[in-house]
Amino acid sequence: MSVVGVETGRLSREADEPGWEVDPDDDWGVAVIATVGRQLRLRREAAGMRVPEFARAVGYGEDLVYKIEGGKRIPRQEYLDKADTVLRAEGLVSASWEDVKKVRYPKKVRDLADMEAKAVEIGVYVCNSVHGLLQTPDHARAAFESRQPPYSQAEVERLVAARVARQSIFERDPAPALGFVLEEALLRRPLGGTMVWRRQLEHLLEVGRLRNVALQVMPTLIEYHPGLDGRIEVLKFEDGTATARSDGAFNGRPVSDLRQVHVLELRYGTIRAQALPPRESLTFIEQLLGET
Repeated sequence: MSVVGVETGRLSREADEPGWEVDPDDDWGVAVIATVGRQLRLRREAAGMRVPEFARAVGYGEDLVYKIEGGKRIPRQEYLDKADTVLRAEGLVSASWEDVKKVRYPKKVRDLADMEAKAVEIGVYVCNSVHGLLQTPDHARAAFESRQPPYSQAEVERLVAARVARQSIFERDPAPALGFVLEEALLRRPLGGTMVWRRQLEHLLEVGRLRNVALQVMPTLIEYHPGLDGRIEVLKFEDGTATARSDGAFNGRPVSDLRQVHVLELRYGTIRAQALPPRESLTFIEQLLGET
């Protein structure tokens, strides 16, 4: 097979990947993708190209071209780059990726990622599952696939991609201060199977050794602590404001009132004091790995 044929096949397979559908309930996302699609159609028509000719030129199927131009499908960056070259747009089509990538993921995930990106300090306690910022892609996929009623495979892939994208927080400079307290029980649950579980534990060790991360384990033997009602999250921002949320307080809604935030800060601080210190926590995870 020729190099061109291989490349065309690769692009076609990528185009068929699930998770790139437009969420009809995301008004902003619908508007952005519809605008990008309309601009692509107008440029193609201005270039005097019909859909079959354009599809062959960019290496994607005609059906996908129609969906993208109709605002029904989110274009990949590679698609936009190929279209830019074919249409001789001198980078204008490729530049639309800056808008597209902002709506690539579900709205609630985008809102959460936006807050995390602005935070200078994040403190989290979780008891039911490894926090999303700490999950490997395979662990995240297994977690989403366990939901009932089940997500479609397309939605699973979209959610996994969104969760992994949030982890760019570890690449920020200056780095935010990140604290995580995880229940021992969830570290012992082999979600996704032994190999996925082992890789997740190894990933926790990698993240836990970062200088800006404090990773702690709450032993199951601790009889009582303030997190028994569910997870707690506290985010602090550069301007001195903060947002916090807990499953067991204020109806589970995010709060920004300083008095309410202080309540959750107090609970989270108590939890950290009762958990294993960071160094002992990493040793505990290493021991779990040794047991498999």
